[in-house]
Amino acid sequence: MDYSTLDTLRRTHPAWRLLVADSAPLVASFLHGAFVVPNVRVMAEADLVEKLEDVLFGLRQSLGEGVFPRTAAQYLSDWSANDKGWLRKFYPPGSDEAHFDLTPATEKALVWLESLTRRAFVGTESRLMTVFELLRQMVEGSEADPEARLRELEKRREEIDAEIARVRGGNIALLDETALKDRFQQVAATARELLSDFREVEQNFRTLDRSVRERIALWERGKGALLETIFGERDAIADSDQGRSFRAFWDFLMSPVRQEELSALLESVFGLPAVQSLSPDTRLKRIHYDWLTAGEHTQRTVALLSMQLRRFLDDQAWLENRRIMEVLRGVEAKALAIRETPPAGGFMELDEATPRVELPMERPLYSPPVRPVIVDHVLLDGDTEVALGALFGQVVVDKIRLAAWIRHALQEKSQVTLAELIGKHPLEHGLAELVAYLTLASEDEKAMFDEDSTEKVVWRDAAGVERQAILPRVIFVR
Repeated sequence: MDYSTLDTLRRTHPAWRLLVADSAPLVASFLHGAFVVPNVRVMAEADLVEKLEDVLFGLRQSLGEGVFPRTAAQYLSDWSANDKGWLRKFYPPGSDEAHFDLTPATEKALVWLESLTRRAFVGTESRLMTVFELLRQMVEGSEADPEARLRELEKRREEIDAEIARVRGGNIALLDETALKDRFQQVAATARELLSDFREVEQNFRTLDRSVRERIALWERGKGALLETIFGERDAIADSDQGRSFRAFWDFLMSPVRQEELSALLESVFGLPAVQSLSPDTRLKRIHYDWLTAGEHTQRTVALLSMQLRRFLDDQAWLENRRIMEVLRGVEAKALAIRETPPAGGFMELDEATPRVELPMERPLYSPPVRPVIVDHVLLDGDTEVALGALFGQVVVDKIRLAAWIRHALQEKSQVTLAELIGKHPLEHGLAELVAYLTLASEDEKAMFDEDSTEKVVWRDAAGVERQAILPRVIFVR
């Protein structure tokens, strides 16, 4: 926060330029209403022009025809110019129509402007509890002494046992309306901040993509050195704190179990009278789906980076093949030029027409000859009674048929539990067939074992006796 840094930010940062612009009320109010309020990530130029024309028409009706004389398309082009940087104008793959999106700097300015308005209720308890909880997780997560960890876990278990005893005694501690409002405001603010963070992460990957394009355009050395440099920077971003945090967040969000749990929690919270009195934004009920949409945009930017590298390799291969063909054509042209007057004597010698390649691993290993051992004993028929039923009583479980049943069930539903499968196709070989199902689930990367929930499986053995097994819920996912 020294003078030189702030002076540079005042002259170059788009957020500062927006705050000091004469048209800042128009720019901030329109972009907030068009992108932030409905949580729109990308909007086509025609739709955005139509929205801005409606806003300009209303302002001219109330403030006079002389205000904001330019057209909506001219304003959008000006806001997305390099000297402004408030909007990002780009052409998505496969589209010839321009699209617009907010820049991270503009979103920071909008968040700061929104914080200037007076809030009717400012909660502090939830933030203080969040600080305490984060500090506790940091201390426990970095504690390497097993005894200290055990003491902390035992202390927490005693607190839970005491709370269970209080609840059984009818003493249930409920949050009052003030505490509920405080926590809901904290949830809403954090959810919106996550959407803003996605834009900044996407911008970082987009900056890397731009630098890769510049290097490819100006590169004059070999492919190996360029790819080593690019992949090194890509791995550095993916392995950075921001990259690992984003990957952990994305893996957590992509879990169907977590999505269902989050949907259920949001539905219950929005049903509380204290939360309804705040007139909450109903879009928060689907905030996790907005996170998924924002994350997909970020992942698509990473895919564009990979596509740019692949295109570079294809272009380089084409240039190298073209150079080889030029050399071959030159040899053919020179050979035709001297066809009528070949040089006297031998001017070129080839030992063989084709090279002989003998790799060490292609040589066969020495195999000693097998000497047969001839036994001259005469085998006699025995009279011992052998129980042949053991040969035909073996149980063979057809895992291919079980896998076919799983695939057929996933064609109708996105996920199915093991109990539902067994209910539709009862076990024919008892415990052996159940173990085969569990083996298929452990080999499937998409299958999940829910340790928090259990399910009961029932079957009848060969004697007609009913058997049952209780095991963690197994879920097969399409």
